[in-house]
Amino acid sequence: MTKENIYQFTVDTLQNTEKRLSDYEGKVLLIVNTASECGFTPQLKDLEQLRKDYEGKPFEILAFPSNDFGQQEPLEGNEISSFCEINYDTHFTLFKKLRVRGTFAHPLYNFLADKTRNGKVSAAPKWNFHKYLINSKGEVVDFFYPFTKPSASGVRKAINKLLLTATPTI
Repeated sequence: MTKENIYQFTVDTLQNTEKRLSDYEGKVLLIVNTASECGFTPQLKDLEQLRKDYEGKPFEILAFPSNDFGQQEPLEGNEISSFCEINYDTHFTLFKKLRVRGTFAHPLYNFLADKTRNGKVSAAPKWNFHKYLINSKGEVVDFFYPFTKPSASGVRKAINKLLLTATPTI
């Protein structure tokens, strides 16, 4: 049986247009559920630094705001991007707010958390800023709990290892 990958999913942008995750084929991805009123919100700065450090390499950060934990994402749409840009000068990709766990979780997050489907990880987000690492083939290879900062050496080592084998499509 061929294991699934993230390229089968579409997600909504903040502008309410559909984005196919297959558009990221050939890139290493860090997928993160975010919130503007969380104790981990300062990680937005670390995520932006990670984006800058890997600029020009086949690496992207995909942020999915979620209100699933303690209702810590009260903002909607462009309010979310404005908050991130004004307070943390972020320039990575932000998507429309979605559910990341439970009965109404977005299909992408159901896949990310289900080892029988993704072949590697069995870990639904337990809080905001849960991170999934995706290789250049769209396969889930690891995850990091919210308390693990994006700047942590383990995160960087894992990204660097995947970048060695990344083959971006042109």
